[in-house]
Amino acid sequence: MAEALQIEKAKQLLKQYYTGQRMESPNGGFLILLGVRPQESGPAVGVFECSVSSLRYEIVIPKATRTERKKVRDVLQQGGDPGCPRHGPDSRLVRAGKNLVCSSCGVAYARV
Repeated sequence: MAEALQIEKAKQLLKQYYTGQRMESPNGGFLILLGVRPQESGPAVGVFECSVSSLRYEIVIPKATRTERKKVRDVLQQGGDPGCPRHGPDSRLVRAGKNLVCSSCGVAYARV
């Protein structure tokens, strides 16, 4: 299988991804999410395919910031069910091993 290409304006595309907007492909058309691969050190890699050219692209999804982890810990301490700080309260975090992970972005936000 061929290597996925890196995207230059990843920050702008990630903002669109977090809010559920369509992401324009560098070749025209739109990017379609194929999958998310969590990394051991905290970040994740999103693999996208262009709807026009079928080229595949990778976007590195940064690991959780201190502020994001604190928000999740605060909700857990209050006995709540935390949502993803990036995708909003509708995207609940799920348990993956010892971590609470967003299934949409693959980022671990807390240890349980």
